[in-house]
Amino acid sequence: LITDLMDKLTQIFGQGLSDSFYPVPQQAIGVGSAFEGWSPHAQDVVYRVLVPLSPPAGHAFHLELDNEGMLQRSFRVRVELLCTCMREQLGEDMLCFLHHPEEELRRKQDPSLLHSLCTGSYLDVEKTVQWFYRFVRVAWLLLPQSHHWHLMLQPSSRSCKFQLSKDKESFTAEMIFGVRQGDSDIFVGSQPAEAGIPSTAWLETYAVAEAKFFRHISRQAPQDSWHCKCLQLLSRFLTGVGFSSYALKTVVMHLLNTVPLTRWHRRDFQQRLMDILKDLHHSLETKELHHFVLGNERFPTEISLPSGFRVAEAPNLFQHLASSPEAHMKAVQEYVHLLHG
Repeated sequence: LITDLMDKLTQIFGQGLSDSFYPVPQQAIGVGSAFEGWSPHAQDVVYRVLVPLSPPAGHAFHLELDNEGMLQRSFRVRVELLCTCMREQLGEDMLCFLHHPEEELRRKQDPSLLHSLCTGSYLDVEKTVQWFYRFVRVAWLLLPQSHHWHLMLQPSSRSCKFQLSKDKESFTAEMIFGVRQGDSDIFVGSQPAEAGIPSTAWLETYAVAEAKFFRHISRQAPQDSWHCKCLQLLSRFLTGVGFSSYALKTVVMHLLNTVPLTRWHRRDFQQRLMDILKDLHHSLETKELHHFVLGNERFPTEISLPSGFRVAEAPNLFQHLASSPEAHMKAVQEYVHLLHG
């Protein structure tokens, strides 16, 4: 339902905004636990999709590294105007933003992206999200789903959240917008971040590459592989205080890359759970858990990564435990809670 809805919204975008100069949404990509197959709580599942954005005609996107975060790099998306005089000579109905007088552009053409969703020369996350919210309100009425489902938008500054409900059924979806790094499966995204982050900051996200990794494993694993059930079961016991379900997922991804997939059958369930807990305990003791995508030379080559990604230094997801005894104590307590569960 969510995937079909995203596809139809993208189609309406293409039809309704073909003459404007807003970012062009591409086919949405399902990411996160719901699409990876291990959502811990069925009643609280959020269907997250990443919607890649391409530049409109006469524009180009350039990614500029803003800062080297401890775990996540931050980028800005600089918008550049391109000369379209040649397209105009070929009979295309578009004036060149660079070489036509401003007065003529104002009279005959919609504003450039620089004048609609940018702050300075940079694509603004919050303006982009608010623009999409406005579009969804109008586009929803044109979709066949609107005859059977009730749509409730849940305003958010860095993502587009909405709830679909019908009778006793209910789904929550969250749309993250992203700009692809080259032709790789790594994006800079609009995902929510800590308070105070500038609205022109786009955070590097590995969500698409990770979702593709789970699909890669599912294609190769035996039909009765229980790798997702291991992750699903253990993540249900996390309270979210000491360490995140993402840390647990990282441990499982590392194991999937080292333990043969023929050893994840139902009969191996208990042994694999013990392996996961053992590796997690070792990471807590050493206060070191390496990122799975960045700096992993064993990451599947069929998933496209930017040049140098596999040989980069892998960030330590438990760096905060090394610098804070209190955070480390909470994480250990949560591990004990996990064992008792």
